[in-house]
Amino acid sequence: MPLEISLQDDCYLDRKGVTSDDVFQGDMIIYGHMPQKSQLLKWVGNKHKFAPFICSRVGSFNRYFEPFLGSGAVLGHVAPKEGYASDAYKPLIDIWQTVASSPRLAIKWYADRYDLLERVGHKEGYELIKRDFNVSANGADLLFISRTCYGGVIRFRKRDGYLSTPCGIHKPIRPESFARRVWIWHERIKNTRFEAMDYKDAIEKAGVGDLVYCDPPYIHSQAILYGGQDFRFPELVKCLEKAIDRGAKVALSIDGIKKSGKENCHVEFSREIFPTEIFIPMGASMLKRFQRYGENCYDEHVDDRLLLSW
Repeated sequence: MPLEISLQDDCYLDRKGVTSDDVFQGDMIIYGHMPQKSQLLKWVGNKHKFAPFICSRVGSFNRYFEPFLGSGAVLGHVAPKEGYASDAYKPLIDIWQTVASSPRLAIKWYADRYDLLERVGHKEGYELIKRDFNVSANGADLLFISRTCYGGVIRFRKRDGYLSTPCGIHKPIRPESFARRVWIWHERIKNTRFEAMDYKDAIEKAGVGDLVYCDPPYIHSQAILYGGQDFRFPELVKCLEKAIDRGAKVALSIDGIKKSGKENCHVEFSREIFPTEIFIPMGASMLKRFQRYGENCYDEHVDDRLLLSW
């Protein structure tokens, strides 16, 4: 039987004594926990709130691999001593490489674009940044867009790759607050190597005692969302099965249940490969809220499914 967890479980709460100052100064890097308000990129379906629980389930490992990086939530909570994180979408990798190796540059990227919004207006500035990104996709613009677009829904038109997400309604956080988050992340990912590559090539590098965490685009909605990694789920499972045969541990986040538990997203997987199945309640669907132009989506709750190879 699959295990269900509650948002009230202790593993979701930041432990007392783990403060932003501790991590910011680099004096305390605690496995599985980050300050509550430390999310760097807004990203639909991100696991920042649920990463402590995921980390609590993975146990010990040698090297850490994350081939569908996105917001990097689990990576940041793990803070691996040796990590390898990748994504097929190069502008996204450029962001993470910069945070890891040149944090002051990432801070400047954000501050420059925040100042533009202050000068010309929130929506007008956003549209200028989005226009520049669509002319030439780059990490600096994508970073700011992820913080200011509607609900973190990074959406590209299929026919031409045009980023079409409108501006969000909330004012972005101030550069000082963003800078603090950059330094927190810098400390936690500085031992991780970032590369733009296909997930198959990334997973092939994992071996005995390594951990592979996969959070691919939702199978039932990837056609209208960020499409940096075009994949077929059966092919992904084959790659993960080979990694397991090589002695790696695999944790996989995929579609679970939609519409307040009424509709189970049908996803084929082998119980022999993934004997452990856990449902994690994600709350109201941001995608549905986006599609409904901001209406409440209390009838569109989503559960994620976490599969473990042990």
